[in-house]
Amino acid sequence: MASMDDREKAFENKFAHDEELKFRAMARRNKLLGLWAAEKLGKSGEEADAYAKEVVKADFEEAGDEDVFRKVRGDFDAAGVTQSDHQIRRTMDELLAEAVEQIRNA
Repeated sequence: MASMDDREKAFENKFAHDEELKFRAMARRNKLLGLWAAEKLGKSGEEADAYAKEVVKADFEEAGDEDVFRKVRGDFDAAGVTQSDHQIRRTMDELLAEAVEQIRNA
């Protein structure tokens, strides 16, 4: 009976660890995306950092990536930045892979 309890606890710990890594990777991806978008918007330095934080905060509006995508898409549209939806989503995917790699190497 103890081994079943140990196994259950190990699965719970692994799940919690995996969820924490996933959260950290998404937050890092969003920061990297914010810095990428800030550059496209002509922002640099503290202004770019502040914008990246706005993108990270946008992810807390709803589950999934759509809230972050809408934030960047809306800001690009308002500023007249030409980036297709596909380019934004591709960049999101590429930056997620980069974020995961950064977390693994940290």
